[in-house]
Amino acid sequence: MDRHDPSVARTAQRRARAADARIAANPTADTETPTQKLDRLVQTSVAPAFANLSPIALGLALSDWAWHLAASPGRQMELAALAAQLAADTARLRDGSEDASLPHDDARFRDAAWSHWPFSQWRTAFRNAEAFWHEAAQVPGVSTHHTAMVDFFARQYIDMLTPANQLLANPVVLNKTLQSGGQNLARGFMNWLADTTRVPTAEDVANQGRFVVGGNVAVTPGKVVYRNHLVELIRYAPQTDKVRPEPVFIVPSWIMKFYILDLSPHNSMARYLVEQGHTVYMLSWRNPDESDRDLSMDDYLELGLLEAMRAARHDAGDMPLHAMGYCLGGTLMAMAAAALSAPGGVEGYHDVPAPLTLTLLAAQVDFSEPGELGLFIDEAQVNLLDHMTRGQGFLSGKQMAGSFQFLHSRDLVWTRHMRNYLMGEREQDNDLMAWNADTTRLPARMHHEYLVALYLNNALANGRSRVAGKPVSLNDLRMPVFLVGTERDHVSPWRSVYKLHLLCDVEITFALTSGGHNAGIISEPGHPRRRFRLGTRPERGEWHNADEWLQAAKTVEGSWWPAWNGWLDAHSSAPVKAKPIPASRALCDAPGEYVMQRYVE
Repeated sequence: MDRHDPSVARTAQRRARAADARIAANPTADTETPTQKLDRLVQTSVAPAFANLSPIALGLALSDWAWHLAASPGRQMELAALAAQLAADTARLRDGSEDASLPHDDARFRDAAWSHWPFSQWRTAFRNAEAFWHEAAQVPGVSTHHTAMVDFFARQYIDMLTPANQLLANPVVLNKTLQSGGQNLARGFMNWLADTTRVPTAEDVANQGRFVVGGNVAVTPGKVVYRNHLVELIRYAPQTDKVRPEPVFIVPSWIMKFYILDLSPHNSMARYLVEQGHTVYMLSWRNPDESDRDLSMDDYLELGLLEAMRAARHDAGDMPLHAMGYCLGGTLMAMAAAALSAPGGVEGYHDVPAPLTLTLLAAQVDFSEPGELGLFIDEAQVNLLDHMTRGQGFLSGKQMAGSFQFLHSRDLVWTRHMRNYLMGEREQDNDLMAWNADTTRLPARMHHEYLVALYLNNALANGRSRVAGKPVSLNDLRMPVFLVGTERDHVSPWRSVYKLHLLCDVEITFALTSGGHNAGIISEPGHPRRRFRLGTRPERGEWHNADEWLQAAKTVEGSWWPAWNGWLDAHSSAPVKAKPIPASRALCDAPGEYVMQRYVE
């Protein structure tokens, strides 16, 4: 079809208007009609029974799969034959042996006790059930999204029924029960009773346990040098005699507390950068309340990011910035960097030039393949989330944490269930776990806008995102980019992160690190069993897809931080004498006030 055909242009315009209407049509609690309020009350009352997921979205996926399967007798025959074969294979294994073709990387079955019959047979039956339902979800004609949903929810149901979760089917639990005389079950019952009857209080929220913000986490010395309603800007004190003149400006995601990048002293990225001779500015997002319900994506871009960039440049003597963004903070930083690089810059921010370099950590700019998180993001689910946030003015940290737990329910729900209630053991927390439990909220309007614009409409990759009312194209980027993906990322899959190569022609150095969305980034030098791959595409260089890049890139043992630090040094000026933070600019000590905001949920 001719792309210059007027009908093609009209179709594109209609789609664009429909996409914009998705954002504009979302009413607030003050403007919704009585019938809209009725819809909200009905849907939000049903949602808890489905773990705050849309039963409509799940029903549509199941019906799509069921109708196509019903119309495919050949596929039914294939699945019946597979079921019979797997059942026969399971029945044969009575001597502790197991089919070598089955995966053996499941931590739930690593204990040697699982190799003895009948536990070995139950383990094999479970693995065969997993294999069958994964295959059963693949029915020709079913949409890709619905296939992924059926596969995912079937896996959740099977994980719930695994023998590892059952008292009488788990040999490790049985051995523990015999050895302790049942004391593990008594402790487990008390753990369950404490967890199910506890009502969160303000005292619980204030009690941070072993890891205290400003006490033993988020302790890198510094000052808050700027604050507005949405952000605080932290400047860390120099720890070397000389520093690079160009500061590093860090934007964490607004769905997390910033101190994942300043955890304990031994694994703090902020401290590491300062010790390498960089001046570091860190953004700390406000934890919103009901009064912030109408904060928008534009507010987060302008009042949040651009105002903080202006403040950092002013504080640093108008030096250019090395900009870095993590997760959605990286997405926001990429939007701002592209807008600042475009001819004319950003209206109202002509005193804020484009960054000198751009570093994006586990940050997507193309959301066409968002990984398992995309299972929870479609029109039906966004509609339910809108109903939930409209009434309270925000998406609570508890609600958001529940979604991420559901993504990894095997480790975050069922394995903990077995350890806490069957083994009678409490997991020893660490700094990363404590940070993960310190949740934050999202304003209702901004939450709706970023889900619709980025996930449903993929507006940034399609050139339809706006900054200060002006369209943004990532092809306007002019600075070198250091891009980081992690191998086991369920939030920002590395192949999705890699797609930045398609959207701009600048030099991109791509690092693929071991670990997941958090642990792969917090990978300090000296951390055992860390590795990464590294490769650079020159400006306007030849395109290689992600799999080709993976085959060509060499593995390097250790942390990726030194490679990034070397890259920053290569794009910086010669070191100059370090200066202390002027007392006149300090509003308070790091880590600031906004990171301390917590709510009873």
